[in-house]
Amino acid sequence: MSKTKDAGAELLETLKRQEKLAVFQHFSEDDAFDLGCMTMAIARTQHAPVVVDIRTPNRILFHASLQGSTADNDEWVRRKSNITLRFSQSSLLYGQSLAEKQRSVGPDIGLDLMDYAAHGGSFPIRLSRGGLVVAALTVSGLPQRDDHRMAVEAIAAYLKIDLPQI
Repeated sequence: MSKTKDAGAELLETLKRQEKLAVFQHFSEDDAFDLGCMTMAIARTQHAPVVVDIRTPNRILFHASLQGSTADNDEWVRRKSNITLRFSQSSLLYGQSLAEKQRSVGPDIGLDLMDYAAHGGSFPIRLSRGGLVVAALTVSGLPQRDDHRMAVEAIAAYLKIDLPQI
């Protein structure tokens, strides 16, 4: 097995482990606000030009932008969140899984590029009971792995748990 395939398999395992460990007992509008504010505090400390968004399939619960982010980041948030909410996994995990199969988002797999982006930054809010994904925390404005890392850092801090890093 090549080093690239080893690295890809290792990344997939780490991403799956993050999602297995990062589960919420409950998630309400108040939780979304608190998690969103925590994520924004991390972004501000890092002087990151990002948009932070938390949404369910039919509602935006939190949305804020920092200086240096653009309207395009709002579109990336929407598209990455669509991946997470449709496939119940992080947008980075979905994108990496496609890459391992040498595939990508597009009409050949039934996904419109204008509505879906399999790039890192959106992470599922999964409930412990039943494993249901009820929302997505999404960060946009940095390279995709950094967006993902920021979302994971915020969720780990919010849940007061250690999560493996990529």
